[in-house]
Amino acid sequence: MGEKPINILITGPTGVGKSWIACALANKVCREGHTAWYQRLPRLLQELHLARGDGSYAKLLARLAKTDVLILDDWGLEKLNTEQRRDLLKILEDRHGSRATIITSQLPMDQWHAIIGDATLADAIMDRLVHNAYKINLRGESMRKKQAKLTETD
Repeated sequence: MGEKPINILITGPTGVGKSWIACALANKVCREGHTAWYQRLPRLLQELHLARGDGSYAKLLARLAKTDVLILDDWGLEKLNTEQRRDLLKILEDRHGSRATIITSQLPMDQWHAIIGDATLADAIMDRLVHNAYKINLRGESMRKKQAKLTETD
């Protein structure tokens, strides 16, 4: 990853392959000798909250900061609270310009600002994500639905 890292923002309806693409990209990065970390955003935010209580918060932030590619899956399932917004900004600020972040979301990007909440923090978070990113908007029917049709019997 000798070049400046680029973020990748993948949006589209459920089941179209957003997570699959993100993980395939991470697999490629790992095969080239770099590090990757996949995490569903709701789970990561929960882990950060718990890490505050057990004293491992700074260590977790440091690990996130030095991972070459961070995948945040299921972005925007719930509106963020104040603590979550601040955590997300810290993570993205630590990674900005030095590490790549891949986001997957069912929400179109024009709705991300509202789901983040606070306008000032939303601007800061979006600025660190969007302006240095490839944007991929997937369309189509759920792959899970198509796979289910393959196993149906008459």
